[in-house]
Amino acid sequence: MPDYISQFLDRIVAELPNVVTALLIFIASLYLARLLSNLLKRVLTKREADLEVTLLLATITRWGIIVAGIITALQRFFDVTAFLAGLGILGFTIGFALQNIMQNFVSGVILLIEQPFDVGDAVELNGYGGTVLTISLRTTEMRTFDGLIMMIPNADVLSNAITNYTRADRRRIELPVGVSYGSDPAIARQIVLEAIQNVPGYIGDPESMVVFHTFGGSSVDMTAYFWIDTSKTNPFAAKDTALELIKAALEKKGIEIPFPITTVYMQSES
Repeated sequence: MPDYISQFLDRIVAELPNVVTALLIFIASLYLARLLSNLLKRVLTKREADLEVTLLLATITRWGIIVAGIITALQRFFDVTAFLAGLGILGFTIGFALQNIMQNFVSGVILLIEQPFDVGDAVELNGYGGTVLTISLRTTEMRTFDGLIMMIPNADVLSNAITNYTRADRRRIELPVGVSYGSDPAIARQIVLEAIQNVPGYIGDPESMVVFHTFGGSSVDMTAYFWIDTSKTNPFAAKDTALELIKAALEKKGIEIPFPITTVYMQSES
């Protein structure tokens, strides 16, 4: 028994330098992880990065350094190569089984870093238009323009075109107008151009245009193109106001906006 205790104590004494070194490595990794995590937070905060991105990157940095410290500390006692290889195989198996979840997670990280839209932006994602409510690591939640709540997987968001209406400070409005065949096209064009200048938020540069393009069944059809400042009005309100102004201006000048007419020929049998 004394020999066993003696051998045990000798082994502890022999491993004591490794134990102390491993503890020092682990403690140093904790300190370094905290230091770099806080430093990264300060840098991203100064650059006015989103809070979600700041917390995500700081957390990944902190745990990445801690895990690296633990592996380095364990290396003092045994070769961790086989252990890491086993973890790699296990991680590959789990990743394959959860590939959709991991794909959405990675897509969420990319969205938080690239920031193609922010919470509160009016956007069109994966064919759905609405306002962004939350951006998580798995889904993007939005309220559609008709009031529905949609949770779209981040992988679908990232793999499709993203339209951000909020970041567009200017929008072009297209408004079709039809006038009677007896109207003078030049006069009708001038009336429409003058009318749309009274739309709230109207912008004269780029220049507005009125283009005749179709001989319709009961009218000569044209389209008015003009730009608005989205900080002063929204496209729906601008289009509504423009329609009212154009109709009133054309009626004031005696230019008719005809309604569709269908002519029916009757043939009687004698």
